[in-house]
Amino acid sequence: MNAMNEAISKIGVVPVIKLNHPERDAAALAKALCAGGVPVAELTFRAAGADTAMKLMKEACPDMLVGAGTVTTTAQIDATIEAGGQFIVTPGFDAELVAYAQEKNIPIYPGCTTPTDYHAALKFGLEVIKFFPAEQSGGLAKIKAMSAPFPQFKVMPTGGISLKNLAEYIKSPVIAACGGSYMVTADLIDNQKWDEITALCKQSREIVEEARNG
Repeated sequence: MNAMNEAISKIGVVPVIKLNHPERDAAALAKALCAGGVPVAELTFRAAGADTAMKLMKEACPDMLVGAGTVTTTAQIDATIEAGGQFIVTPGFDAELVAYAQEKNIPIYPGCTTPTDYHAALKFGLEVIKFFPAEQSGGLAKIKAMSAPFPQFKVMPTGGISLKNLAEYIKSPVIAACGGSYMVTADLIDNQKWDEITALCKQSREIVEEARNG
C-alpha cells in the first residue's frame, strides 16, 4: 500500500466530521483527536467551509492527516488541495473524480458497494476503497463476500460503525480502517466536549489494537 493508505490503516479509525463552525472549533477539535491517538480527520463538504476547517486543523496539528469527505465535484478537489488536504473521499464511484484526483496526485477513496463499483475501482488501480453506507449495504458479511472475487482491495467501511461493532470489523483482514462519526457527533462538537472526544478516540484505538493483536 502507498504511504497514505498505510498511515490510515495504522490508525484504524477515521473520524467523519461535519464542522459547522470551523473558525471556532477546528483547532480545538484537531488537538482533541490527536490527544486521543487518532490524528486523522475527514471533513465533509456537507458543511460549508470544509476547506477552511482542513486548513485550520493542519495549522493546529501539522502532522495530522486531513482530508475531504462527501466530495462530488472537481472544484471541491481543488479546494481541498489548496487548503492542504491530503486525501479525498467520495460517497459513490465517479470515474471523472477518480481520474482527476489521480491527475492531481491526491489519494482518493470512492464509495463502492457493488461488483460494478469494484470493477471500476480495479481499472483505476486503487488499493483502498470506501464501503458506504456500510451497515445498510450488507455490512461485514457483504464486504467479505465481495473480497472473494476482488482480493486486491482493502476496504474502509463507513456508515453505522460504532464502539459496539468496531472490533468485529477491524478483526477482518479485509478492513483497512473504519470511518465513523460517533466520536465527533454534532452534540460533542457544538458543545465543545473536547475531553469526551479524546476519550472516545482512546477507546477506539484500544479496540483497534486489541482486535488486531488480540
